[in-house]
Amino acid sequence: MASSKNSDESEKPQPVMLVAIDESEHSAYALKWTLDHFFNNNSSAFRLVLVHARPSATSSVGLAGPGAAEILPIVDSDLRKIAARVADAAKQLCIKKSVNDVIVEVVEGDARNVICDTVEKYRASILVVGSHGYGAIKRAVLGSVSDYCAHHAHCTVMIVKKPKTKH
Repeated sequence: MASSKNSDESEKPQPVMLVAIDESEHSAYALKWTLDHFFNNNSSAFRLVLVHARPSATSSVGLAGPGAAEILPIVDSDLRKIAARVADAAKQLCIKKSVNDVIVEVVEGDARNVICDTVEKYRASILVVGSHGYGAIKRAVLGSVSDYCAHHAHCTVMIVKKPKTKH
């Protein structure tokens, strides 16, 4: 059966919204907030892509020498399990919010590079990252993924902050 669309009507690809996910509550909040604000009523102007940067075993252990060869496969296995848990939890949250058309990528490497590379791969229009709320000193020592992405990602970057709870 012939398509009812004219061949000269080019369908514009849907813009991509990329959400960086990890095992933190800040990341879960950012994803939930994004789903609530951009993907309600099972329709959205965006295609949703989630990315999780899985650290390598060697970067996590940071040791070499005797014993490293025995420990690395165990650490790698644990990191794979954590990544699978993060990806599954994010998929479940999307399904709970009636967002079924989602791409989930788990990529090994430094979060800053993985996120910016994934922005390029999908030509994302918007990148959403959660804010861990580190103070100035901790941020200076650890480096802020959201700061890095705000300066290096080739798209709009939205940093979602989890409201502080009052005791």
